[in-house]
Amino acid sequence: MTIRSILLATAAVAGSAVPAFAAPQHHRAHPHAAPSATKAEIDELRSEIADLRQRLSEQTATQSQVQAQVATAQAQAATTETEVAAISAKQGSDTGTSQLAAAQDELRRRVEKDEHPDHIGYKGIQLTPGGFVELAGVYRDHNQESDIATGFNAIPFANSRLGHTSETRFTARQSRVSLLAEGNASKTVRLSMYGEFDFQGAAQTANSNESNSYNPRIRNLYGTIDWALAGGSDLHLLAGQNWSLVTMNAKGISPRNEVLPLGIDAQYVPGFAWTRTPQVRVTGDFMDKHLWLALSAENPQTTFYTTGTPAGTTAGSVGTAASLPGTLVYNGTGASGFNSANSLSINHIPDIVAKAAYETKIGKRTLHVEGFGLYREFSDRVTGGNYNTSGFSGGGSIAMQIVPGAIDAQFSGMAGKGIGRYGSSQLPDVTFRPDGSIAPLDEYMLLAGIITHPTKKLDVFGFAGEEVTSQRSYTTAAGLAYGYGNPLYTNTGCLTEGSSVCNGNTRSIRQVEVGFWQRLYQGSWGRAQVGAQYSHTSRHTFAGVGGAPEAEQDIGFLSFRYYPF
Repeated sequence: MTIRSILLATAAVAGSAVPAFAAPQHHRAHPHAAPSATKAEIDELRSEIADLRQRLSEQTATQSQVQAQVATAQAQAATTETEVAAISAKQGSDTGTSQLAAAQDELRRRVEKDEHPDHIGYKGIQLTPGGFVELAGVYRDHNQESDIATGFNAIPFANSRLGHTSETRFTARQSRVSLLAEGNASKTVRLSMYGEFDFQGAAQTANSNESNSYNPRIRNLYGTIDWALAGGSDLHLLAGQNWSLVTMNAKGISPRNEVLPLGIDAQYVPGFAWTRTPQVRVTGDFMDKHLWLALSAENPQTTFYTTGTPAGTTAGSVGTAASLPGTLVYNGTGASGFNSANSLSINHIPDIVAKAAYETKIGKRTLHVEGFGLYREFSDRVTGGNYNTSGFSGGGSIAMQIVPGAIDAQFSGMAGKGIGRYGSSQLPDVTFRPDGSIAPLDEYMLLAGIITHPTKKLDVFGFAGEEVTSQRSYTTAAGLAYGYGNPLYTNTGCLTEGSSVCNGNTRSIRQVEVGFWQRLYQGSWGRAQVGAQYSHTSRHTFAGVGGAPEAEQDIGFLSFRYYPF
């Protein structure tokens, strides 16, 4: 645009600003009238000016709306203050004091909600961030070279030289971030997406030498669709990675309401049944959300125990290892998209879980009861044929407020064939017979917990759990031992430092833990808390040649967490 055009446009703007009551000005036509092109430029500028005035008007209207909302909130606060004053004036008793405190709490809640909303709006979608930052410390009296998650089935026996040392570590890897996105597609359909991530991935480049460069990993990542049906019932679809349907829920059968042990250990407690796997789940709630029914198909994976080593010809010797058929195939090395250091089992159908939950109140106490059934198939190929073996299991849980607001209790259990994968101790699902066919192991797991709330900012907890598996062993005419827990397996060196003559098949793992969480701050700016936990774990084995060795582990945890959202 030319300088002359700008000057002419400026003159036009100045002319438009003359008040309507000003006397009209009469000028002679300038001998050098602006050409038509310049007039067009002026008209274009006037159009832009009109558009800017319209935008300014809209912004003024928006500011008026915001001011109206603020005025409404202030009016609500004033109304609440008036109610508080009325209660304070009329009541001088303890009841009046209680009502006054409740009214004050409600006032603070309203103000905090107005000033610090718990979600963000974006194109009609409600976004809710979450997560926490944690610095944790862990001490184990027997070194396992482990981070925040303890390998309960790897607690060392006395033959481990490293196990005679202790370990202390600091870690921030359990810190996590999450985001929930929700939107109403219609009056009866709601769509949601949830993602949760921590930093406990450990690629080959991850180490603790200098930068502690550990990588993020998926905990949960799924989408849901909720349909409101006639008669007050709802239908829910979940697709993605989430906690298994066998995991205990706190309310109905709904995501993000799973009941997890309160401890700091990222592997939780022996006896806690869980996985986090890709799945498809359908859930329905009935009877005004008192009864819930669900069915899920979940990603399968099998854990194996192949074969141990029988006793040799002399005490303490290794002897000749029993070998499985050379044609046996039961897993393969990770290929495209998987780490080649990992193996994947042969599975051709998903794990199927069906679950029912019921919740009610007994007086003022809430009660949640649920039960589930699990079907699995285990597959291998041997001597030119494919073979499948089924595994069935079931379980349930109960959670109840013993003293509302003061004491909560929970109990859960699971039993069946081939369920080691679902326990925190990670005992094997199956073993093999001499011909290479799969033999599922019978197992049960139990967990009990109690949580007390001595103050509004203090939670004290205690949990006790165990996982117990069965012996499934076979011996050939030639004296070769197969299976799991075979009495011919050699354990003579399990208690001798430096010895490798130790099969040590785990029969049971038990743990007792206690701890607390103390909130240092909780309010508009989030929550800051400190926690501590102590656990004692014992590992028991099946008897073999040389006895049934045991191992114990004492662990202490300390955690500092900040939840900003």
